[in-house]
Amino acid sequence: MRLLAFIALKHLLARKRQSFVSLMGIILGVAFFLGISSIMQGSEQDFIKRLVDNSPHITISDEYREPRIQPAQKLYKDSMVSIRNVTPLTETRGIRGYEKILGKLKNTPGLVASPVLAGQGIITYAGQETGITLSGMIPEEIDSVSTIRNYMVEGSLERLFGNPDGILIGVTLAKDLSLSLNDMITVVAPSGDVKRFKIVGIFKTGRGGYDRGQGFINLKRAQTLFNRPNRINSILVKLDDPQQALAMSKDIESIVGYKSESWQEQSADLMNTLAIRNIIMYSVVSAVLIVAAFGIYNVISTVVMEKHRDIAILKSMGFQSEDIRRIFLIQGVLLGIAGNMIGIPLGALMIQGLSNIKFKPPGSSDVIYMPVSWGFEQFVIAAAFAICAAVLAAYLPARKGAQLMPVDVLRGGS
Repeated sequence: MRLLAFIALKHLLARKRQSFVSLMGIILGVAFFLGISSIMQGSEQDFIKRLVDNSPHITISDEYREPRIQPAQKLYKDSMVSIRNVTPLTETRGIRGYEKILGKLKNTPGLVASPVLAGQGIITYAGQETGITLSGMIPEEIDSVSTIRNYMVEGSLERLFGNPDGILIGVTLAKDLSLSLNDMITVVAPSGDVKRFKIVGIFKTGRGGYDRGQGFINLKRAQTLFNRPNRINSILVKLDDPQQALAMSKDIESIVGYKSESWQEQSADLMNTLAIRNIIMYSVVSAVLIVAAFGIYNVISTVVMEKHRDIAILKSMGFQSEDIRRIFLIQGVLLGIAGNMIGIPLGALMIQGLSNIKFKPPGSSDVIYMPVSWGFEQFVIAAAFAICAAVLAAYLPARKGAQLMPVDVLRGGS
């Protein structure tokens, strides 16, 4: 095998320029594969991290996945008479017996749950009015299911603990209504109930719609404002392992009966888009290595054509067809290994350079760095793909060289 490798190396060095061009194709292919892959994977991980961190992993709502069967339908199952326009009884919406549900959830290891009563309201201040979604929560439990503390720019979450009539609002809403910390605002519920709140904190998430239309108040005050005593309309759940949310949500729904959605289900369209984007990315980047493989094919094919007489002599000396095939396959392997040895460090430098790029999107006040991924698997994929492309590119010329008949070549035949 050492002799075969020596012969393969001599063949490559005999055509330095062509071998160098093929080698550069592999090097650049591996480097660009790593650079583009790191950006795509990094942006996906950053997106999912923001999605997972800023949203509950599971949301239990006061709805049913399948509509409940009406009493008339139960009574007349096989009837041919259709009953329509039956108005259901007016009832106070909400999750019934939520204390028992919370008790069961909180006894589950690796899971944290907190009740929420969300509703729409209208804020009035200095003659101005604007709509807002108010989430009534237990102040001491906000940290366990939300990351709003990380986005506080004025005031603090602790001020909501000690002030039952406190409210947290977004920075965009505060600017729109010229509100400041400690100002008093009036909130009108759809039922007509009115309540005054004191601004104890202002947050900035960077999402314009959220910072303009979201607020947090005490759960008891929300129940009073929306006239839903001892009721909630959702339960937020956080898991130690967010990837278990899909399976866990199905188990929870089977137990409690209410609709239970995981973050994967709520963002299914976005996850599908990310999957399609990855397929496109790997297809485009792999094309670079495939083009480089054609360069290797060209070099080794040329070597085979030029070395007909050498191959015939080697076979006459006792080398088998398999040995000849191995010589040219080794040439492909050598180009692939050399390409990886230079391309992977070059790709790492490219990733490092990309991670230092910073930019400021229009309308944003924060500087953003290019998200990149240093995942070990992408280095393995790049190296394996480069080796496979090089070996496959060398296989056809190697097979052709192994089929040469030494007698025909030495006699001057084709």
